[in-house]
Amino acid sequence: MDSMLLDIEKLNVTIDTAAGPLKAVQNVSLRVAKGETFCIVGESGCGKSITALSLMGLMPQRAKRRAERMVFDGTDMTTLGESGMRRLRGNRISMIFQEPMTSLNPVFTIGQQLTDVMRAHSRVSLAEARERAAFLLNKVGITNARERLGQYPHELSGGLRQRVMIAMALMCSPDLMIADEPTTALDVTIQAELLRLLRDLQQEFEMGLVLITHDLGIVSRIADRIAVMYAGQIVEDGTAEEIFGNPLHPYTQGLIACIPSPDHPRMQHLPSIPGTVPPLIGGLKGCHFRERCPYAMPSCMEEIELIGHEASHRYRCILPAQTSAAHAKMAQGEQVHA
Repeated sequence: MDSMLLDIEKLNVTIDTAAGPLKAVQNVSLRVAKGETFCIVGESGCGKSITALSLMGLMPQRAKRRAERMVFDGTDMTTLGESGMRRLRGNRISMIFQEPMTSLNPVFTIGQQLTDVMRAHSRVSLAEARERAAFLLNKVGITNARERLGQYPHELSGGLRQRVMIAMALMCSPDLMIADEPTTALDVTIQAELLRLLRDLQQEFEMGLVLITHDLGIVSRIADRIAVMYAGQIVEDGTAEEIFGNPLHPYTQGLIACIPSPDHPRMQHLPSIPGTVPPLIGGLKGCHFRERCPYAMPSCMEEIELIGHEASHRYRCILPAQTSAAHAKMAQGEQVHA
């Protein structure tokens, strides 16, 4: 498909530990079209960030990656060595990391770090790179951009540092940007500004965007399509309209039920999903969510594949789509009347 930018089929990432192999990512398949916003959502420890890092070739030292198919804009990434990945990374594929203070080098100025990215991938002069850096700092909403080039990361607020990271990711005009929890630890108003900024920049530069987050409220405002991850697996994927309008997996239903709603200010408490994400060392059998699922049954111990409710909406559960949809409506009704 000409419009397909990223095509991943059955991606697995295993990390060797003293306690045994940790199966961080298990048979994850996803496709991102050019200009599309694809959101990966789930709790901490579900494998979202390691999925993104594996796409960038930035895995932990003891991690092993394998995939049946891993294609970026026609290039088979499984055949690229480290030098090939370096040509893609930061150039055609860029990434915004969770914590900008640890991603920016404290001993170099903002200007040097921005220009170094561009000059590593393009034959441009320092003056041209600085011009591009100043242009992008202004584009991401940083005033006095030329003066900021001479500042160090500690001289900027968290929101400004994150804007610098966005500018850095844009230095080489990438085709795909991966944003890993880009609004973590920021003020709510700054979060909203950054989300609008990412959406506007994506449309202006015609990039594909993979947004990783645990916040479904953020996802509802920006996503075209969504993959819900739990314990290393994708448990549901589909368009934003399908996921929010007709969630079929009990985990997705639980996440949506936990979103605060201004329509029901008298609700005394928000629902929660009991328990925690299970450890992934040694792997899990059957449905990974069964210990926390209100509808679990003995047959959930069997392996469960993603099944298609519609061509673009799949979920990993033994419950028929009609039953899952009925449970979702019931849960929404209970939330309304709580």
